[in-house]
Amino acid sequence: MKIIGRDAENVKLKSWYKSGKAEFIAIYGRRRVGKTYLVNTFFDNQFTFDATGIIGGTRTEELDAFYSALVEYGYSGPKPKKWMEAFESLKGLLKEKIVKGKRAVVFIDELPCLATPKSDLVKALDYFWNKWGSRQKELMLIVCGSATSWIVRNIIDNKGGLHNRITHEMHLFPFHLKETKEFLQANKFKWNDITVLQAYMILGGIPYYLGLLDSGMSLADNIDALFFAEGAQLRGEYERLYKSLFKTPERYKAIIKLLSDTKKGLTRKEIAEKLKVPNNGHLSDMLEDLVNCDFIRHYNVLGKSVRSSGGLYQLVDFFSLFHASFIKSKNTDTHYWQHTLNTTTQNNWYGLTYEKVAMAHIPQILRAIGMDRILTEYYSWRSQSSDPGAQIDLIIDRADGFLNICEVKYFKGDYALTKSEADKIDNRVSAFQQETGTDKNILVTLITVKPVKENAWTDTVSSFVTLQDLLV
Repeated sequence: MKIIGRDAENVKLKSWYKSGKAEFIAIYGRRRVGKTYLVNTFFDNQFTFDATGIIGGTRTEELDAFYSALVEYGYSGPKPKKWMEAFESLKGLLKEKIVKGKRAVVFIDELPCLATPKSDLVKALDYFWNKWGSRQKELMLIVCGSATSWIVRNIIDNKGGLHNRITHEMHLFPFHLKETKEFLQANKFKWNDITVLQAYMILGGIPYYLGLLDSGMSLADNIDALFFAEGAQLRGEYERLYKSLFKTPERYKAIIKLLSDTKKGLTRKEIAEKLKVPNNGHLSDMLEDLVNCDFIRHYNVLGKSVRSSGGLYQLVDFFSLFHASFIKSKNTDTHYWQHTLNTTTQNNWYGLTYEKVAMAHIPQILRAIGMDRILTEYYSWRSQSSDPGAQIDLIIDRADGFLNICEVKYFKGDYALTKSEADKIDNRVSAFQQETGTDKNILVTLITVKPVKENAWTDTVSSFVTLQDLLV
């Protein structure tokens, strides 16, 4: 069965499956991104053993679930009372099942759930792999989890016995626009590209959310049904999402709420000041957790005062952005999205969100302007002196002595650059040159939905990128 939008991941799994040596693979990524589906579909649910952790389960419940999985695969020994015993039982079962020269796949899903406080799960897994598993060239052990930060800290970056024991890691990211369109087309949707874009801006490239859409309904009716109707399926998803990933979800949601109110992002120091929390290692860990879960991004900024503070953190999870803008309020209109079509409220939100779509498609932008083979860095810039502060969404810093300053404009119809907009671009470029003192050549790139109509002001722009370019 073809797995939509995961071609690169399929190639990797196939290569690792055929490697002829013991493999220990960690797969992680945001909840609902399709990790379990990818593994189950690739292997057609044919495992030598598989088990799944229980979200929020106690130590006893997790061990009971693991024992049930052992029994399902033919285990007849005593019920393990601790994880060391559980993995010894698994080893005994695998010794009976492994056939020389035939790959044996073991899949442990939601591994972080198994690691309840003081459970010693990681130590038991460490002993199982180092003492026995790593010597079995037929064995392919795959561990998976939505608590991405736990997987990274305790498995991939483990400082103890599992240090450097992972043979491969796979961070499963949300779909880009291209994969989102492929997914919808595979599910019989006949939507045009702008509608696909709007669905992406609301739901993100999350397969589970996209799979809830009904091809027989308009996008607006779908959004009303999923978010605003009585008993809407995704109305409470935001709370469930953060509660399932973090032990103290309110602290993480406070960061998300703060970042949702700031377009360009904040430094760690600014986040600490606004939340009135210490600017210490604990805050750094929380921010790292949110980055690892693909909710926020940490990016460079051209500007000494910001760069010395460690760059900016910006909310990039489209689902969380939509929730912060429209769902958190006590809206009682069950057809809210339909009733606000083409209003300033919706159009302004789409405009701001399209900027984040562009930031999520840097490789596609580089390809469109012919810069994908040149060494580049990219960052944003905000003036520290002008009032109001001039801001540039995206700067592409090229190794050939040029800078591309990117302007992002969301407009569903045919777009024509006006004198006022051209003057604003010139003013931002001038402010940037004066404040940074750059001696690089500056080119302007305009990112729009549809091609720009040529007029007297288009000479301001050196290159153009459209939605079609982002869909490649």
